[in-house]
Amino acid sequence: MTQPDVDIDLGRLVKAIWEKKALVAGLTAAAAGLAFLVTGMLNPLYKSETRLLIETREPVYSSDQNQSAPDTTFDDRAVTSQVEILRSTDLIKQVARNLDLSSRVEFDPAANPSAIGNVLIMLGLKKNPLDVPAEERVLKEFYKKLDVYAVPESRVIGIEFSSEDEALAAAVPNALVDVYLASQSGAKLENNTDASAWLEPEIAKLRDKVRESESKVAEYRAQTGLLLVNQQDTIAAKQLSDISTELSRVRAERADSEARAQSVRNALDNGQAVDAVSNVLDSPVIQRLRESEGNIRAQLADVSTTLLDAHPRMKGLRAQLADVERQITNEIRKVLSSLESNARVARIREQELTAQLNELKAGSAREGEEAVELRSLEREAAAQRDLLETYLGRYREAASRTQPKALPADARVISRAVPASEAYFPKTGPIIIVSALAAFLLSSIGVMLGELFSGRALRPSSSLTREAASGEGVSEASMTAAAVPSGGVAVPVEQSSQALGLISNDADDFSVESVAEQLVTDMTSVAVCVSPEGDEGSAAAVMLVRTITGDGLKTVLIDLTGSACPTELMAESVRLPGLTDLMCGEISISDSIHPDRLSSAHIIPRGNANARRAMRAIDRLPMIIDALTEAYDLVVVECGAADAASIARIARAERGEIILSILRSDEAEIAELLIEFNAEGFEDVLLMTPGQPVSPLGSRSSAA
Repeated sequence: MTQPDVDIDLGRLVKAIWEKKALVAGLTAAAAGLAFLVTGMLNPLYKSETRLLIETREPVYSSDQNQSAPDTTFDDRAVTSQVEILRSTDLIKQVARNLDLSSRVEFDPAANPSAIGNVLIMLGLKKNPLDVPAEERVLKEFYKKLDVYAVPESRVIGIEFSSEDEALAAAVPNALVDVYLASQSGAKLENNTDASAWLEPEIAKLRDKVRESESKVAEYRAQTGLLLVNQQDTIAAKQLSDISTELSRVRAERADSEARAQSVRNALDNGQAVDAVSNVLDSPVIQRLRESEGNIRAQLADVSTTLLDAHPRMKGLRAQLADVERQITNEIRKVLSSLESNARVARIREQELTAQLNELKAGSAREGEEAVELRSLEREAAAQRDLLETYLGRYREAASRTQPKALPADARVISRAVPASEAYFPKTGPIIIVSALAAFLLSSIGVMLGELFSGRALRPSSSLTREAASGEGVSEASMTAAAVPSGGVAVPVEQSSQALGLISNDADDFSVESVAEQLVTDMTSVAVCVSPEGDEGSAAAVMLVRTITGDGLKTVLIDLTGSACPTELMAESVRLPGLTDLMCGEISISDSIHPDRLSSAHIIPRGNANARRAMRAIDRLPMIIDALTEAYDLVVVECGAADAASIARIARAERGEIILSILRSDEAEIAELLIEFNAEGFEDVLLMTPGQPVSPLGSRSSAA
């Protein structure tokens, strides 16, 4: 069977802290005072910071100053690499030597060891720090005070340094930056010097190679006849180009002459006018003959109006006209003969040029093979020449950067460190506040843990079953009530009011802690708890036992309830042997006692034997209680929802205390219960109302 859930009583935890407020306040004040003394004894530390921007920087005067500078972007890895360079041992050693840090006690505390340290070294419990070189000791302390970091999402590097001397705290990061920039410029200068030293002999070798390559090209051209007439063409290529051009021109002239001659020939054969032919029109003779023909035709037309065709004048004019036309025809034939002659000449010239072109083509095939070799030699010479020019440019650039200032580092200082006006450590106010707060929290937690481990701050969960609230639960509320008939006395309203009048009206506390304090003060040996409301009242009895145990008393609880609620809350299992087994004689009294799982109290569980059989030996219970009082400071008997008559069977009125555990009953019900117990001889009854006070009642009331 699983153990029932329990809740933490927060009110009890707060009350416990308040009860021990003197202890908590004392520890808090002591922590604050100690923090004040410690911070006053510490040497103040000052911190300063220098910031560096990583960027590409080129010299102002360089060989390529007319060209745009390349856009070199430093990524996160490059910036991180510069951070590691700033933390390098060589740079830090240089700074330590420049500032003579080894002479400062702050950077070499091992040089002045304490007496305790010397004793530990002599006993071999500590290594002698002087065995380590002084420079390494200084570096170790330097690294403790140095912080180099990259600012996120930027190319800025921060350099922080702390020291007991505010001036030194500012001087160290500035000195480190200066050494870093000088080393970066020196590295560039060294690279430049190495490049110049390497380029000089290489340039001399390249000049010889270029000269040799160009000589081979010229010699090969002379041997093969591939001489150039301009920057690109050879003689053969130039001739081939000229002949091709001339051949094209001659072919065009031949075609034109043939076309013109054919046009004139067709005009003569068909008797058509040939005036449209340009060669005919351009002939001066034909032009004069055409003028004569025009004049004769004009005269003929003029005289034809007055003379007849047989007139000698008319005949003479017609004869002149025919003679002019015959001359024109002869001249046209001469023009045709000239055109045909030009066409024949052009054809012959074309044939000659074609023959020359074919001859050159045959020679160009041979020159092509020779040109391949020539181009190979030219490429080799051009490559050597380009390499020489590149080396010469690099050499001139390197030679122009022979001074350190000509080679700036790829970084610049954007913020230099200045001496701090106030120390960053120790911050006396915050340290005292934090120390006091920590002491207050720790002491409060210690008090609350003590309450939790003692069980005084635990209470049953609100989800526990309330069997005693039902009629069936009440009938089985306790083993005692099942065996003994009720002897309750009816109390009229007037008598109840009279009983209430006997109750003290003092504003006392009815809490579990108050009842526990009363029992401890009175040195009560036996306390009988009655819980008219069932398991919730029984759970309050468990809290009472744990509270008293926390005060240092040996306490045992006897579970006499029918529901075994105390057993469930305290024992590891409800199946453990207990009271019924003891009363049936099956186990000894020592075997019936078991430890509480949440405190140092003990419990006698309800047991596993038959309850009716155990009730036959109910008279043995007072003897068992007497035996337990010899071993325990207090014996608490939880009877559950038992009445006064049942309690009288197991408790004598002249000894012990009767505790009435009530949570929600009103004043009339409480008064009736008090009168009932008074009737059985129990004049004093302790009221316990865990979780809430009953304001009209006192902590201790009696019913007449």
